[in-house]
Amino acid sequence: MKKIGLAWQILIGLILGIAIGAIFYGNPNLPAYLQPIGDIFLHLIKMIVIPIVISTIIVAVASVGDTKKLGKLGFKTILYFEVITTFAILIGLVAANVFQPGSGIDMKHMEKSDISSYVGTANEVKSQGFAETFVHIVPSNVFESIVKGDMLPIIFFSILFGLGVTAIGEKGKPVLDFFQGTASAMFYVTNQVMKFAPFGVFALIGVTVSKFGLDSLVSLSKLAILVYGSMAFFIIVVLGLVARVVGVNIFSLIKLLKDELILAYSTSSSETVLPRIMEKMEKFGVPKSIVSFVVPTGYSFNLDGSTLYQAIAAVFIAQMYDVHLSIGTQITLVLVLMVTSKGIAGVPGVSFVVLLATLGSVGIPVEGLAIIAGIDRILDMARTVVNVVGNSLATVVIAKWEGQFNPSQMKKQEAKSA
Repeated sequence: MKKIGLAWQILIGLILGIAIGAIFYGNPNLPAYLQPIGDIFLHLIKMIVIPIVISTIIVAVASVGDTKKLGKLGFKTILYFEVITTFAILIGLVAANVFQPGSGIDMKHMEKSDISSYVGTANEVKSQGFAETFVHIVPSNVFESIVKGDMLPIIFFSILFGLGVTAIGEKGKPVLDFFQGTASAMFYVTNQVMKFAPFGVFALIGVTVSKFGLDSLVSLSKLAILVYGSMAFFIIVVLGLVARVVGVNIFSLIKLLKDELILAYSTSSSETVLPRIMEKMEKFGVPKSIVSFVVPTGYSFNLDGSTLYQAIAAVFIAQMYDVHLSIGTQITLVLVLMVTSKGIAGVPGVSFVVLLATLGSVGIPVEGLAIIAGIDRILDMARTVVNVVGNSLATVVIAKWEGQFNPSQMKKQEAKSA
């Protein structure tokens, strides 16, 4: 009997979770039973992400060797991320202005959700200026950053440590061997953890549907449809064109990553697939040194789906309250969102926190977020998929730009997934 693939197992878990959540909608006992299963899965993922990021970046930096080469790689990566992120925000703004999802909504009958859990984090973000964002990248205590799961300081430390290992030459070889071994061991652990993924997905989606039901989605269906449509447009048109320029078919890439995309969609977490994305993109023909640098950096700087959503949500709330946003105000909003999202990358519910922290700065009532909070999880699922596709494609773009992409490996992987 043919074994059911991981993608199908996760899909079955997703469907069963939605069904159970819908059947037991409003029942307080269901989350009590299912939440621990979902939490265990998320804890397992968080447990492996930090060791993988640290070990792979150190190995990648050490294998690049030259500080100038690394600086060039870093500059190209950040430049590409900023260009693509800008496109994502502009598409979000255009979509929201053209389709007007927030106009004509009667807020009196709209159900509001509690957003108090995000307020504390948002206040911290408001107090962070542009300079503080850069200061935050440099860790005062790397172990504290590791405990908090603060990705930017961890990446910064790992790059410096990798350069240090390279600088000491032969003495650094045992250290490099240790981190290479650590990375290999953690990829094995990842494959074992992924066997639990269908159960984690079943529990997480079951809890979400049982709490919010499907009614909240119907009342905000115009926003949900626009977000999903814009995300699909961004992947197929924008990322599709970028893929074509570098000689890759975007649909072949999506097919290769189908397991990871279903998992990312179900859990609303890019972290759940970070190790597997790195593994697959390496097999796809991107050198390890580029994959290990670009993917973790992308998780902080290349949140295409999140920024696209933030642009739509901001204009949606303005339209709900009949607040006119001039072109100048919308440009200001773009700039504020781009800076703020970099400052708190890795924070749970990052898109929601960013919006909460920045809407007031352009005169949009933050209270409107309480209305869309009920379907935020549904929208988060879509933006997570875009983030994953965008970061995966970024590795190919940078590898091609550096002249290190291996098209024969890509063809092998395409043939396997066909």
